[in-house]
Amino acid sequence: MSFRDFTRGPASALLQLEFGREKGLSVTKILAGSGLTQAQLGDPNVELTADQELRVISNLLTLLGNPSGLGFEVGTRYHFSTYGLFGYGLISSATTGDALALALRFLPLTYAFTVILYEAQGNDGVLTFQAPGLASDLRDFVLARDMAAAAVLLNELAGEHFALSRFTLRATAPTLPGIDHLLGTTPTYSASCNSLSFNRAFLSHPLPQANAVTVSMCEQMCTKLMQSRVARSGMTALVQHYLTSSENTPRDLSEIARLTHISTRTLKRRLSDEGTTFRTLLAEARSSSAIEMINDSRLSLTEIAERLGFSDLSSFSQAFKRWHGVAPSNFQNSKKQK
Repeated sequence: MSFRDFTRGPASALLQLEFGREKGLSVTKILAGSGLTQAQLGDPNVELTADQELRVISNLLTLLGNPSGLGFEVGTRYHFSTYGLFGYGLISSATTGDALALALRFLPLTYAFTVILYEAQGNDGVLTFQAPGLASDLRDFVLARDMAAAAVLLNELAGEHFALSRFTLRATAPTLPGIDHLLGTTPTYSASCNSLSFNRAFLSHPLPQANAVTVSMCEQMCTKLMQSRVARSGMTALVQHYLTSSENTPRDLSEIARLTHISTRTLKRRLSDEGTTFRTLLAEARSSSAIEMINDSRLSLTEIAERLGFSDLSSFSQAFKRWHGVAPSNFQNSKKQK
């Protein structure tokens, strides 16, 4: 799934416009070439393409001279109220963990350009951020912005005692100078991934405005909103999102149908109309996820097979060889030798 598969609301672009105005920039220059007006950004019913928001960001970077730490500075302004209905669903969840699961499920409604994944590692919960394929200045900005926004959201949900246990960046220190901390945590540079780690105990924190009825209503409305914002491949993009959104991702047709609030028959028909099948999309998701997991030296092949939903290692090995032409053990050994 690509961020370009979905249109987006105007709140994020408006936030960045207001940030630029605080810095003394004109509205005309910030919005130049985007096809957007200030009035449109103030209309919650307006939908933008990802490229329109990227043009606003590009203008902001150019006009401000791309100062170090700009993405982190902007990202700290994204509060749960920025996300509208989606944000309302988050604060109405029973616990921080439930809110996080909801956020990952409806990630396209968050304005993120990075691919955000969650994984439990011992006592820690780890969010990883995969940078998009953009020009380096845009890539660095949206990566920093998305990480800061996620940290702020976690802090607002988990309470005043929330803290990051680790904050890592793949970039070398000179690439993003001036980033001395995020929520008080100093970054580790030249890391294997961009990540935010925190004690998983925070996930059990009860939210004071929890309301099961409100959450259910928001889930249904967010599902409809996400379906309406599919900009390219229709149901295909939506299913791909659900198949790759977290380590506890659904693996069967009926579960995907439940998440999209349609029948399995309708889901199969809509995928068929788009020239694909659920089995094909599941195989593609498993294939790409298998490569990512094998590159993680902490995971055994048995653990990978289990995470991908295979009944045993043998079934996974056969599928991997069918996808990539080599057994997973041989692929893993070849990676170690390089």
